[in-house]
Amino acid sequence: MSMTTPPGWYPDPGVPGTERWWDGSGWTAHSRVPDSPAPQPQPQPAPGRNGGGGKLVALTAAGSVLVTAVVLGVVMLGNDDGDGVKTATGPSTSASSPDGKNSAGPGEPGASGGAEPPDDAAVLVDQLNKITLPVPDGWEKPDSIAEDSTVMAVGQYECPGHSSAFCWHGKVTSRTAPTGDETTAKAIAEKDISDHAEAAYGRDVLDRQVHGGITSHRQLTSAPVVVAGRTGHVVRWRVSTGAGPGGYVQSLVFPSAAGTEAMVLVRFAFDAGPDGPEPSLMDRITQGIRQAGDSGSGGVGSKV
Repeated sequence: MSMTTPPGWYPDPGVPGTERWWDGSGWTAHSRVPDSPAPQPQPQPAPGRNGGGGKLVALTAAGSVLVTAVVLGVVMLGNDDGDGVKTATGPSTSASSPDGKNSAGPGEPGASGGAEPPDDAAVLVDQLNKITLPVPDGWEKPDSIAEDSTVMAVGQYECPGHSSAFCWHGKVTSRTAPTGDETTAKAIAEKDISDHAEAAYGRDVLDRQVHGGITSHRQLTSAPVVVAGRTGHVVRWRVSTGAGPGGYVQSLVFPSAAGTEAMVLVRFAFDAGPDGPEPSLMDRITQGIRQAGDSGSGGVGSKV
């Protein structure tokens, strides 16, 4: 049976010699030295005849000793995990910090090291580069696309320039950026954008002009951007095609969160016109990219 440590003062694992207030579910910012009185007012004995007040004081003191013993028993016993090992469910040294910001227990989301990203429809996980991308409502993660990358897409339809091929109104891919002479995020993004535009709206892997080929392009932005706490660079083009409404392509490059020197390349391709996603969705997805295991606001599973 799972037991929860009740609120109270316990030894602060981050600051020896002090105590910190546990509110029943996490550490608070309140601390004290052990000899200082607790902030909670103690019940005062009511005046009584024949020394009744003195008896109430004695009973109150005895009750305090009993509560303390029960609390310590809960902390020491905790849960039985089935193999005879007792696991503490209350304040834990491995899951606590002096400032009270981390209240998670071992193995819980938010504990040191982070939890594994969930495998659900709201999250696109790039395991190689240790990042997650939020999946917009209505999008899917197709496994039928023959690409060496992590993919999410929306709105499959017959390509406007080739009826035997299928295109997507919106597609986002994540991969490790190819190595070459370019070493900065800006240089890689500026080189990749033309290759990306050609692959998305020019000729496909079977050398078919599925959108009638690119007739022109216009650069909309080329600027630095912070992604998952790392500074990268983004380049966006508006391309016109021989068939169909054309679209928007974007190459986003930033340092990998996997602890390597590699760069991550995230490609966006959105059809223009009423059936394509709004270009502003590219910005919202970019803002929602997180390091795998980061449960901060706007991270894993966040809506866009």
